[in-house]
Amino acid sequence: MPHHAAEITHRLVSSPGGRIHLAEQGTGPLVLLVHGFPESWYSWRHQLPALAAAGYRAVAVDVRGYGRSSKPAATDAYRMLDLVEDNVAVVHALGEESATVVGHDWGAAIAANSALLRPEVFRAVGLLSVPYTPRGGPRPSEVFARMGGDEEFYVSYFQEPGRAEAEIEPDVRSWLAGFYAALSADTMPAPGAPDPHFVTGAGTLRDRFPSGRLPAWLSERDLDVYAEEFERTGFTGALNRYRNMDRDWEDLADFDGAPLTQPSLFIGGGLDASTAWLADAIEAYPVTLPGLVSSHILDGCGHWIQQERPAEVSRLLTDWIAALPA
Repeated sequence: MPHHAAEITHRLVSSPGGRIHLAEQGTGPLVLLVHGFPESWYSWRHQLPALAAAGYRAVAVDVRGYGRSSKPAATDAYRMLDLVEDNVAVVHALGEESATVVGHDWGAAIAANSALLRPEVFRAVGLLSVPYTPRGGPRPSEVFARMGGDEEFYVSYFQEPGRAEAEIEPDVRSWLAGFYAALSADTMPAPGAPDPHFVTGAGTLRDRFPSGRLPAWLSERDLDVYAEEFERTGFTGALNRYRNMDRDWEDLADFDGAPLTQPSLFIGGGLDASTAWLADAIEAYPVTLPGLVSSHILDGCGHWIQQERPAEVSRLLTDWIAALPA
């Protein structure tokens, strides 16, 4: 754990899907931090003390299926509607009526939909790495199936229950090390190298991961923390988020094209594939995020931005939150 771990409190709170584990530090207005794949509350280890020092009550959850939170057996228990209600349950369990919600990667999508579906609870929304893209277009599985030509996009690769688990779970630690390195600025494959987001034929994602060193942001101890959690829980709960994308598309039909109108923040990495793939979504922010008040692309940064650039991201978050309407 980081040197400030003793200052972080941990507890479980009730949610519609069981119990949600959270890490908490500080007092003041509530800021809810939601992680992505394949991480945990620990991905916010730098922001928790920074937000607490700025006068906020910072809470980072283990998303349903991760870490010490509940892991329902049913695949459809991981649909977006359920994850939004988990966030609402956390806010209310902490005795609050509203919160600022901030998410990274899948957590950004969860944060955005929390703000979209429950605007009376989530009064402001911060999105890291993955831009807001309103519901719309063809069914997601059809979109991803067309990506890559003869290669298979990782989201499609994750769809079949057990397939990705068979690759990952025999050696969780090295798989995580390779996956983190593949999307980090200082260790990602060189331009023109095979893209680690795709699988060829009977291959695996691991085939294209870099090896030999960890990214600068990830110590051996940090990797231990992540690996120990996934070795205990397995990966099915985390992967079930991907396996509900078509269900989400159906569930959110009434919100087709809907903008997020709350005050918002976006931070992306200049070397993150998400920034390039979703450039059109970023350009559409005047329409889709009319409340956007702070937007930043961090030059030379990869996907894991709050860990690759902890001080910079913490400063951007605290400055944005401080400027929000009371």
